[in-house]
Amino acid sequence: MTDIIVNMIAWGGYIGIFLLMVIENVFPPIPSEVIMGLGGMAVARGQMEMVPLILWGTAGTVVGNYFWYELGRRFGYRRLRPFVDRWGRWLTLEWHDVEKLHAFFQRHGQWVVFVVRFMPAGRTIISLPAGMACMPHWRFIIWTAAGSTIWNIILAGAGYYLGANFHELDRYIGPAAVATMVGIIVFYLYRVITWRPRA
Repeated sequence: MTDIIVNMIAWGGYIGIFLLMVIENVFPPIPSEVIMGLGGMAVARGQMEMVPLILWGTAGTVVGNYFWYELGRRFGYRRLRPFVDRWGRWLTLEWHDVEKLHAFFQRHGQWVVFVVRFMPAGRTIISLPAGMACMPHWRFIIWTAAGSTIWNIILAGAGYYLGANFHELDRYIGPAAVATMVGIIVFYLYRVITWRPRA
């Protein structure tokens, strides 16, 4: 099964990696850990190269995060609330979460955009308070790209290591990758179905 998934990643090429990373950061059904990890495995098998993989993956991450940044900047803090109230089920997000992120961003400053890139939770949605706080475009892009580059190198490097030991690890990685993706999709659907606003 791992062969099929890695071949699909390689078939899509760098544009495919870019699009997957954009989608992952706008509407996250498949985590970047899976995308870049499998990309690294494709590098180990000679189907891709590491530097373009990192560059295209990081570009996709920046574009996907810029969507949320622009949303926060254009709508502003208060005008964003009707959007969250209306689409919160599909985002599995409610206004209370936005308020907490906004307060955290205001307290700890703009460095959080860089640091949160290494955290599984909040690394995408942190772009909302960055936009609402009117963080300069160039600063947001630089810090997002810096943190995302380091994170993508780590993920792709891990995938490369696994790919180099593919034959020994395939019997474990294949079922684990499939189970992870299925588990994430099921968890997301569960969140959508059971999500209820606190009010």
